[in-house]
Amino acid sequence: MSAENLKDVVREKYGEAALRARAGERSSCCGSAAAGAVACCDPITSNLYEAAQESEVPDAALRASLGCGNPTALAELKPGETVLDLGSGGGIDVILSARRVGPTGKAYGLDMTDEMLALAEENKRKSGLGNVEFLKGDIEQIPLPDNSVDVIISNCVINLAADKDRVLKEAFRVLKPGGRFAVSDVVVRGRVPEAVRKNMELWVGCVAGALGDYEYVAKLAKAGFADIDIEATREHKLDVDGTFISAFVRATKAAPASCCSSSCCA
Repeated sequence: MSAENLKDVVREKYGEAALRARAGERSSCCGSAAAGAVACCDPITSNLYEAAQESEVPDAALRASLGCGNPTALAELKPGETVLDLGSGGGIDVILSARRVGPTGKAYGLDMTDEMLALAEENKRKSGLGNVEFLKGDIEQIPLPDNSVDVIISNCVINLAADKDRVLKEAFRVLKPGGRFAVSDVVVRGRVPEAVRKNMELWVGCVAGALGDYEYVAKLAKAGFADIDIEATREHKLDVDGTFISAFVRATKAAPASCCSSSCCA
């Protein structure tokens, strides 16, 4: 599949998910469920947030969430920090991040889907937060300057990108020295059959595009990251040879070493 074809499919499916959220339905990898439903048939996207966190966001933001983890808990955000959520969807992780960094901080959300951006703006208005900004664009070309972000989060979105090397290179570019990469993603251990890799529906479900754990580490290192760690949070048994896990993926953009030679020290 071409990168543009994949992007079109992702945009269409996530646009539909945003419309369902606004209509009071919850989306999942296996369809949609009524807003009041207690059970969810999707083991990847269900039960990711604690009740206290769910109470901090508008209902539509929670219904639109198609993530695989809770990156706001992973990132250990601090007051005054600037956070960027890659593929922010309905805005749930942006809103949670904005509350944690406080009024002196800033939370950006980046998404390419018009319907999700409209829903996110509505959820921003309902939240009453003034330190939130949603941007339209691709995660392969982040519309922010170099060294402008303290923390990058993402929730099961990097898997959807055809060019993951470019995504990670862009993430490294916009992070400040010492900045943190802290994302939730699906990672595969073992071999994924080619038929799964070619299935667009499984791409949209964050499965076919999953990187192998060693491959993820290698790509982060290639982009310049250090202190790389992958921590499994859930294991998903599917009818394929590989084992898929939901994982926290951590890395840092190392600060430049201080110079102590005669040419740069007083």
